[in-house]
Amino acid sequence: MKDLLKTLENSKTYTLSVAQAMPDKGYTSKPAEGVWNFGELLHHIAYGIQWWEDNYIKGNKVDWNPPAANTGKKEVAAYLNKAYDDLKKTLGHALTPDQVKGFYATLDHITHHRGQAVTYLRAQGVTPPEYLY
Repeated sequence: MKDLLKTLENSKTYTLSVAQAMPDKGYTSKPAEGVWNFGELLHHIAYGIQWWEDNYIKGNKVDWNPPAANTGKKEVAAYLNKAYDDLKKTLGHALTPDQVKGFYATLDHITHHRGQAVTYLRAQGVTPPEYLY
């Protein structure tokens, strides 16, 4: 369990570093038409953490129904913090092998979209934070 919590904390730290690296005005930017802006992308990560946790760790079948994205920098950071903190609480209990698999699926979803966020930073001329593991 200790390793899962460490992995989660590393993910949170890096995701919030990526979020912090984008200037406020960059939260409405997008690298191409037809994709989310930066704030929407990070909002999707936060909602995804909650959805994957509900469906694949807690075992509660929840429809995909994200709330309207509040894409301000402070609001997105608060949403990401809440999503990560709630997941950390869930990991405070013993997990079955299927729940551990659900945790890693959640991390995979985060990593996928965080990689996109790094690309958004570069498109805005912002050097992304150094990845630490």
